[in-house]
Amino acid sequence: MSIPTLTPAAGTVPGTTEKPPESFPAFPRRKKLFLVVAAICVIVCIAGVLSIRFWPFTEPAVVEDLAEASDSTVTVRSSHRTYFPVPGCILEGVEFRHGANAWTLATIDKLTIEGSYLGILTRQVPRVRVDGGRVSIQPFGSNVTFKTQHSNIVIDQVVVNGVVVEFTSNDPQEDSLRFDVHDAILRDVRWGSPIGYELKVHNPKPPGEITTRGKFGGWTTGRPGETPISGEYTFERADLSVYGGIAGMLSSKGKYAGLLQHIDIAGSTDVPDFEVKSGRHKVNLATQFDAFVDAIHGDTFLKRVEAHIGRTKVVAQGSIAGAKDRDGKIGLLDLSVQGGRIEDILGLFVESSRSPMSGMLALRTKVEIPSGDEPFLKKVKLQGSFGIDDGNFSKLETQQNVNELSAGARGEKVEDAETVLTDLKGRAMIEGGIARFSDLSFGVPGAAAHMYGNYSLLTNKIDLHGRMRVDTKISKTTTGVKSLLLKAIDPLFKKKKIGEIVPVHITGTYDHPQYGLDLTEPNSSGNSAK
Repeated sequence: MSIPTLTPAAGTVPGTTEKPPESFPAFPRRKKLFLVVAAICVIVCIAGVLSIRFWPFTEPAVVEDLAEASDSTVTVRSSHRTYFPVPGCILEGVEFRHGANAWTLATIDKLTIEGSYLGILTRQVPRVRVDGGRVSIQPFGSNVTFKTQHSNIVIDQVVVNGVVVEFTSNDPQEDSLRFDVHDAILRDVRWGSPIGYELKVHNPKPPGEITTRGKFGGWTTGRPGETPISGEYTFERADLSVYGGIAGMLSSKGKYAGLLQHIDIAGSTDVPDFEVKSGRHKVNLATQFDAFVDAIHGDTFLKRVEAHIGRTKVVAQGSIAGAKDRDGKIGLLDLSVQGGRIEDILGLFVESSRSPMSGMLALRTKVEIPSGDEPFLKKVKLQGSFGIDDGNFSKLETQQNVNELSAGARGEKVEDAETVLTDLKGRAMIEGGIARFSDLSFGVPGAAAHMYGNYSLLTNKIDLHGRMRVDTKISKTTTGVKSLLLKAIDPLFKKKKIGEIVPVHITGTYDHPQYGLDLTEPNSSGNSAK
């Protein structure tokens, strides 16, 4: 018996009597798509509701954050939110007022906050931009305090352009110290952590451009002086002519680190065209310095400065700081020179192509530079001692007078005299543009002199008087009528075993000095010697 073979009907699935579907049913796929769209709509609706209640970039929310961060009352002229491509907001005319008197701490022309949707959950803001504005810093010592609130917000980057920072003065008639911030970038801005920064600033005095980078903070609440700071800087095209009396373009670079109340700083400066305006001679002035700064009070303390002018090294230490019961900053410096050259120093102050004197120089002096707008030579105060050895005068007329003095003292002809000035030393005090010399002494072959008197730094007038001890007859030190007069008094000095003593003077001006015997020598009290 044969089993019949079942042949599937055309268009059926083998083993079944059902027809295969031409395609998968459309309804399940559409159902899934509908569910996805519905979920998105729900999420959008929830996000919309939450954004109204919890959106961090509303004007009230941002104002509250700014007020807590600055301990100020914050107002905004206008604002609007942004959603695409990133969430955020733009505020214009932002003003910060601080303290009981509501003084204006800062203004911002335009504040742009660029957030992220993920950052809304993590309280992290990728970027904040500040375009235009002004920050006012109250005078040091004004006891202005800030009580900022702890915040969990993290700002990856703050970009600042065109902001002015002003340090106001206690004197209402004195202009504020203004720093123009061209560009600034602050990185990783968060509560209690160091902030990285890069700044490009125009310095007001001396005017020049500062570029610096480093880290600041975290801020120490209630103890701002203990806030750490570190970094490096360059200072370029600083015009020294603003100080009056000097000129040149300074460049400097260095590193700094410490706390705001004590920042150690070390670096170098270079002024390739330094000049004292009275002399008009440009020289290269290079320094190496080691100092520290009290940024809370704006004081600078110089631990050691080495300045090189030609073959001469000047070592300085001191301070530029405030003083009790005195306005402004006072410069107090201790200067010393060992094994220097007098021509390197004098050459700065005279118009002649050559220094009026050459020789070895030793110097130790204290300098005070008060604040104020008076010319430098009028306000500077100086007190110290100096010594010059193996000195020679470059001016023929001056050297001729010294040669005559030396030759006459030894009873020689001028052409046989040595031309060296030895052991010039003394003490000097400068105040009000007048140099007052005491215990001024010098020697030439055959004579030694001790003198006192004044020299005007403003008019170059000389008025020095004193006595000279000579090795020969007084009458041989001059000729003509003076010789006859001296011969008449010559017997009075015959008993002097160690040499005769002659009253002398140096008068005239720096360019035209006059040397001579002083028969009516004034004593230290201003009366004529008897």
